[in-house]
Amino acid sequence: MKIRRWLAASVAAFGVVAATPVVAPAAPAIQSSVVTKTCSAGYTHARINRAEKCLRRGQFCSSSAKRQYPKYGYRCIGGRLR
Repeated sequence: MKIRRWLAASVAAFGVVAATPVVAPAAPAIQSSVVTKTCSAGYTHARINRAEKCLRRGQFCSSSAKRQYPKYGYRCIGGRLR
């Protein structure tokens, strides 16, 4: 008789624990299009190699990112923006 009560009580307790919903923490929203850097007048805001930059004619440019500059109206010639 005691074993049945113990078994019934443990099954009921397990049922309560198993029925408790498990809530995973919400994942942070990743917004890649959010502009966090502001540029002064005369500069163009750009995202070059996943970093925010303020571009202006004559400034240094990375030749490895040559293909990204035309999107913002610049060309990288001789290590300088034109």
